[in-house]
Amino acid sequence: MTADGVTEETAKALRAAMQRLFAGKPQRTDGRLTKQNLWREAGVSRATMNRAHTVLAEWDAHLAQHGSATPGEARRDEEICELKRKLAEKTRQCTTLQRRLDAAATAIAALHHDNTLLRQEVAASGGRVIPLHRPRDPADDDSH
Repeated sequence: MTADGVTEETAKALRAAMQRLFAGKPQRTDGRLTKQNLWREAGVSRATMNRAHTVLAEWDAHLAQHGSATPGEARRDEEICELKRKLAEKTRQCTTLQRRLDAAATAIAALHHDNTLLRQEVAASGGRVIPLHRPRDPADDDSH
């Protein structure tokens, strides 16, 4: 018997269960770091676990120092944070691209409008094309 009034075998079973839970390798539970999982993992009753004050103090100290997340939960949480960061970056990129697309669409619409007006103007003027430069005279080429 330990000073807590539980057998050495019970204390050993509770400590072994603690180690399995802390390592993320449960045998009888879902692996969450709860006292309910501790007594189930150890194969003892809740009342027996509650009498093992020394083991429970070790449990509480470990959780206070390392948190209540299992290694799998910690990896999951880390992955979630990374995915959230990537999502935020992709959202920023999409916003930037959408703004560029909107600006391009506005410019295209303005150019289309201008083009339509110019076509109407050409059609109204009888369709004559007025050259901006005088036509080249082939005789000019011979003088050089």
